[in-house]
Amino acid sequence: MAQKVDSTVERNLPWNFSVNLIDISFITLAFSIISRETITPLLISNLTDSKIAIGFVPAIYSIAYYLPQLFAANHAERLKRKLPFVMLIGGLLERVPYLFAGLAILLFAESAPIAALLCLYLVIGLGAFGNGVATPAWFSMIGKVLPVNRRGIFFGVSEGLGTLMGIIGAFFVGRVLDGMGYPLNFATLFLVAAIFMGISWIGLALNREPESPIVKEHIPFSHYFRRLPAILRENHNYRRFLLSYCISRLSTMGVGFFIIYGNERFQLSGADVGLLTAILIGSQAAMQLLLGWLADKRGHKANLTVSGFALAAAAVLALGATDLVGLIPAFVLLGVGLASDHVSRLNIILEFAVPEDQPTFIGLTNTLLAPVVFLAPIFGGWLADVGFETLFTLMIVCGFAGGALLFTWVREPRHSPPAPISEKPKV
Repeated sequence: MAQKVDSTVERNLPWNFSVNLIDISFITLAFSIISRETITPLLISNLTDSKIAIGFVPAIYSIAYYLPQLFAANHAERLKRKLPFVMLIGGLLERVPYLFAGLAILLFAESAPIAALLCLYLVIGLGAFGNGVATPAWFSMIGKVLPVNRRGIFFGVSEGLGTLMGIIGAFFVGRVLDGMGYPLNFATLFLVAAIFMGISWIGLALNREPESPIVKEHIPFSHYFRRLPAILRENHNYRRFLLSYCISRLSTMGVGFFIIYGNERFQLSGADVGLLTAILIGSQAAMQLLLGWLADKRGHKANLTVSGFALAAAAVLALGATDLVGLIPAFVLLGVGLASDHVSRLNIILEFAVPEDQPTFIGLTNTLLAPVVFLAPIFGGWLADVGFETLFTLMIVCGFAGGALLFTWVREPRHSPPAPISEKPKV
């Protein structure tokens, strides 16, 4: 049976590579058009004067994305074919809601802006929840349809193509924002993004996934929960990493406010917003290749250290900017910080654990991080209402402190082979 599955995978490889390329590149394009770092905050600033309202966007997304993964993993492991589940959740929950976001903005943004804002929150939450629920099954499916010696090439090509399309899309965003009146301009961006998400879903649906010859039995959640204290009790370096990374992660509290800060100080045009979005996306794309190589050579701790320092430096440059040109290096460093985190935040967790314990480590890490990623941007919004200088100053402190702790206090886990956690939890 194993040989039959292997031959099926090889025969369908060109097809599956191509359709998954469509999936990843078009959904990357879609989310660049309604970027959570630039476009969505700008929209919310038109719906309300509250900076805290902007902070709710990454907060809602993070909590809805992180929390369900631990629970969804058990279900995914028992499915012989993951694709039907991923199509259902990835379609109805992750993609379709954005169509209704565009309609809500068009209908309510002027007459009932709070209603439009609440609809936007609901859409972001549903999309993130669908993404979180589908991710364990989707990643498992990718592991089945793409051999291990093709996955690196696939993710490099797909993310690179999607990012290139996103840069082109960013200039389209500028034309729409300048060429259409409010709220038709923002509604158009969300509706176009929904169309690209639909194309992405078609690519997903066209996968040729073989059945898994062996599936795991359901593992009771009580087993997960009873083992968790042993991880924190026995792994001192992992505890240090969690504390250091949480401090560094707090520096992301200001990410969604860079574009608002620039708009309030320099009265950005739609073309300016498109330019800064393109710079943010482009710097992320360029750095992901370099940072992936750096992680292979030096370990993922180096990338996460870079992330903290880069986000702090971005805040320094933003505070010192005197015009649009001065904001450009700040957005470059913002892209570096986000790219570093994207490349390494989950990969480093795998190196703290033996293979059989890795799902538990990932679930525990995401669960413990959930309060931080949820509360940090809300707190950042409150600080932005007080003053951008206060927000960016705290961002600088957290970024440099977290980066320094990661660099000096946490041992590179790649150099310390992990041991299995206790199988019999203490009660």
